Amino acid sequence: MAIVKDLPFKDLLFLQERLGRIFDDALSKYTGQGDGFKCGWTPPTDIYETEKDLVLKVELPGVDAGDVSVEINDGLLILKGQRKMRSNVEGEHYHRMEFSYGFFQRVFTLPVAVEGKKIKANFKDGVLMVLVPKADSAKTRQIKVDVK
Repeated sequence: MAIVKDLPFKDLLFLQERLGRIFDDALSKYTGQGDGFKCGWTPPTDIYETEKDLVLKVELPGVDAGDVSVEINDGLLILKGQRKMRSNVEGEHYHRMEFSYGFFQRVFTLPVAVEGKKIKANFKDGVLMVLVPKADSAKTRQIKVDVK
């Protein structure tokens, strides 16, 4: 007999995600970050900085690379896309459906000045990596101090 382990707080995490979406949708009317289409889900995103680049790592399992767009506009990085639900297959009957489908949009304020025209993106194994080169003014510089 197989023992199936379940996360004790899974329902609370699900509720937290849903409430987050509700608040995001409501606040987008006032922040001006909504662009008129309804977001169906929010992909998890890590943002970190190296010496030369600002890097975004986005989990997008089940999303086709052609259904994703990245743009930089006025100090914001805007990530948009869609995870499409596959058509019903003859003989399939779902007992549980937890994947989220539909459109998504994330808007991030860039913490440093960047060179938006040199942005690069790589999509592999369901993970989107976006490298945005920092502008020279934002790169860390080391200055030698003369001690007298």
